[in-house]
Amino acid sequence: MAAQCHTARFRLVPALAKALNVPTPALRKPGSAWVELPRPAGGTQTSGQAKIGYARASTVRQSLDTQLDSLKAAGVEPDLLREDLHGATRRPELERAVALAREMRASGIAVALVVHEHKRLGRGLALAELAEQLRAAGVALEFLTGELQGAHDPSGVVFTVLAALSGMEREFIRDRTLEGHESARRNGKAIGRVLIPRSRDGVAARYRGSTAVLVSG
Repeated sequence: MAAQCHTARFRLVPALAKALNVPTPALRKPGSAWVELPRPAGGTQTSGQAKIGYARASTVRQSLDTQLDSLKAAGVEPDLLREDLHGATRRPELERAVALAREMRASGIAVALVVHEHKRLGRGLALAELAEQLRAAGVALEFLTGELQGAHDPSGVVFTVLAALSGMEREFIRDRTLEGHESARRNGKAIGRVLIPRSRDGVAARYRGSTAVLVSG
């Protein structure tokens, strides 16, 4: 009976012919007219899972060995590890890790950025802004230890809290900047860059009447 009902499927997928029971949708019945069933919405299916690991040593005394060992134990493939050494203001390997995560997620792969501890990604506003980037790209976060230990979905509470902190931090910086400007105005101080005269006459007029003392020795 199975061979009669599923002949076309066996031709397309020969491995099905060896199965005793071939599952079929409820609408598929012998003798019924064929109709195309609804297809899954695009972008809702994933074609696999991947973990991208990131490790960073912020001081000379710190070693990457512990972080790398824990990342490998968590299932991160060696070729998906990114390392930033101490002393750098920029973090090129973190930028590469985020870019790779975006690319893999766009291709339908479920991706998680894995770090030993959340402090390895940054603190305060830097961490919140990174979380916003990952959430926008649909990339998960996983911390192996520390206060935020665990796997966190982009729509989860950790991302929500970090986004709120980011907004609060920006508002705080904005308020402090405006307060500083207002204080400067009250004290008669100029705000902004000092305008430099472009012409030689303008420079002379600016410094006319001033006295310069040269000390040679």
